[in-house]
Amino acid sequence: MGEAKKYSIVIPVYNSAESLHELCSRIDVAMSNFAYEIILVDDGSKDESWNVISQLQDSSNGKISGIRFSRNYGQHSALLCGFTFSTGDFVITMDDDLQHPPEEISKLIHKQTETNADVVYGIYITKQHSAARNAGSFYVRKSAEVTGGNTGYGSSFRLIKKFIVDKIAANQASSFYYLDELFYWYTTTFSRVDVEHHPRKFGVSGYSFSKLLKLYGDIVFTYSSFPLRLMTYAGFIFSVFTFSGAAFFAIRKLFFRGHIGFTAVMVTVLFTASVLMFCMGIIGQYLFKIYQSQHSKPLYSIREIKRQ
Repeated sequence: MGEAKKYSIVIPVYNSAESLHELCSRIDVAMSNFAYEIILVDDGSKDESWNVISQLQDSSNGKISGIRFSRNYGQHSALLCGFTFSTGDFVITMDDDLQHPPEEISKLIHKQTETNADVVYGIYITKQHSAARNAGSFYVRKSAEVTGGNTGYGSSFRLIKKFIVDKIAANQASSFYYLDELFYWYTTTFSRVDVEHHPRKFGVSGYSFSKLLKLYGDIVFTYSSFPLRLMTYAGFIFSVFTFSGAAFFAIRKLFFRGHIGFTAVMVTVLFTASVLMFCMGIIGQYLFKIYQSQHSKPLYSIREIKRQ
């Protein structure tokens, strides 16, 4: 019989002091038949989350590690940091708010054992988010599908083989990362399993609809050339219309002695200017992303670590 596999459960924490005791207790019960560790990454919480993490670590017999950021850097930065400290054969990511029931972790493990997939997603049977959050998440996923060429499904409740985690953690050269897109850089072997999704028990979500839209913009301009292709195609189409309009007015003027008129001129000028401004905005976004990359802005800064 082969050696037992170890699982690293990486959990970004933000203002979740009320849920952490129950979360870790339920994970301990759910993982009683597996070797595991929990890595809690405090992403600049403003409540007592770090104190709770410290208490949990002190009484965990080495199963829990705590990492505290100097400020809020975002969920994906917290996950990348947790990847760096993980020691398991597989990494499981989940949220801190108990919407991902720890009892469902076994479904991810069994699905991976059954399929040998490199990444297993837990797909929610019924989402317990607000309508605005669901709409924003759908928008992000469908955009990733169209612009990035991936399957468009995914969730933050997932199991990943360690070799993918190691490759991602070793190549932190960008100021923005979107993990679901990065997975497609390293593998095409995915699987998914239906899991429960519970209502949020404490507090409110840190992801508003506007934040999800910002995330969408970051994904598109960091991982896709779709806006540039769109600009090229749209520019060609608009050029055809503009040229056709110019030819129409020229023929009308030369052969029918018609008057072009102030309105036609202004419409043509304003239409052309708006297209140019739109294209310049897209180019500006890409230049800004290049600037950020060259500036080498850190993904995160660790203030304190508690582990054995």
